[in-house]
Amino acid sequence: MTQETGHNKVSVVILNWNGAEMMRRFLPNVIEATGNDGKVIVADNGSTDNSLEMLEKEFPQVGIIALPRNFGFAEGYNQALAQVDSEYFVLLNSDVACAPNWLRPMVEYMDAHPEIAACQPKLLSERQRNMFEYAGAAGGFIDRYGYPFCRGRIFTDVEEDNGQYDGEVTPIFWASGAAMLVRSKDWRDNGGLDGNFFAHCEEIDFCWRLRRSGRGIVYIPQSTVYHVGGGTLAQGNPRKTFLNFRNNLLMLYKNLPDSQLKKVMRVRAFLDYIAAFKFLIGGSLGEAQAVVRARREFRRMLPQYRSWRKEHLPAENANIPEIMPSLLLTQYYLHGRKRFPQLKF
Repeated sequence: MTQETGHNKVSVVILNWNGAEMMRRFLPNVIEATGNDGKVIVADNGSTDNSLEMLEKEFPQVGIIALPRNFGFAEGYNQALAQVDSEYFVLLNSDVACAPNWLRPMVEYMDAHPEIAACQPKLLSERQRNMFEYAGAAGGFIDRYGYPFCRGRIFTDVEEDNGQYDGEVTPIFWASGAAMLVRSKDWRDNGGLDGNFFAHCEEIDFCWRLRRSGRGIVYIPQSTVYHVGGGTLAQGNPRKTFLNFRNNLLMLYKNLPDSQLKKVMRVRAFLDYIAAFKFLIGGSLGEAQAVVRARREFRRMLPQYRSWRKEHLPAENANIPEIMPSLLLTQYYLHGRKRFPQLKF
C-alpha cells in the first residue's frame, strides 16, 4: 500500500519500523511545525505492529509509503525516496520534535545557494532541551582516520547550548541523518545511501561523496529540532558497536584517496584492536567481540568495493577543509581538547 503523495517542493520523510507509539508522540508536532512548508510522509519499513492502521486512522493527512520488509535505515530511505517526487527531501527520524517554523530557514537558504547540496538544523536533546544532541549537534566533521565529531559533541562529551554555535550558516562535513535536508537531484546523482551499511555511518559516507564531488553542506542555526536518540539501538549494544566499526571502515575504504588509504587503514587496525581490548577489560565482552567481527566482516566485503573504488574514486581527492588532518584521539585524550573550538585543524 502506497498512498499518492503527489509533487511537493519539500517532502519530510520519516522512516518508521514498529514505532506506532513513537509516531503518536511526535507526529502531531511535526505536522503542526511543518505546516504548509512541506508534505509529511511516513515510509513504513515493514512494521509488524499496528503502525499502518494507526496512521490511516489517526493521521489521514500524512502520506504513506509501505515497504514490503525492513530494509534498514539506509536502504529503507533509498526505497522510499525513489517513490517521492520533490525538489527537496528531508530525512527526519521518528523520535524528533521540531521547533515552530523549523523548515523554512533551511529551504530559503538552499533556494538562494544552488552550490549547497544538503544542510541540517541545530539538533538539541529532547530530554534536556538546553543540551546538544549526540547525533549531529551543530554539524558534523571527521578526522582523517574516520572518527566523526560535531560542533557541540566530541565522542561522548556533549555541550550545553548557550548560543555558541548560533549566528552565521557554517560549512560542515556531514549533516545528521536524524534531520537532513538534501536536494533530490544531489541524492540521485550521488546514489543515495549505501544500502549495505544497514544503519550507522551511512549519512557520513553519503556526505563524503557529496563533498568529493564539490558540493557543499551547511549547518543552519536558525532551524532547531529536538532528538531523543538511541531509539533503535542503545549505546553499548554490541550490534550498534559492530555496525559502527564495520561501516566506518567501509566508509574509509570507499572515500580515501590512494595516497592515504594504506597508512590510515594500518593505524585504524591498531586503534580498533586497542578499542576491543579496552571493551574487554571494562567487562564488555560483547562489544569487544563486535569489534573483531566488524573487522572480519569488513575484510569479507572488500572485494565488492574494490571495483567501486576503481569506477568512482579519483587517485587524489580535492582538499576538503572539514576533514581534520590529525588524529582526534590524540587531541582529546593527550591534549584535553574536549570542545570543538579547542581543536586544531
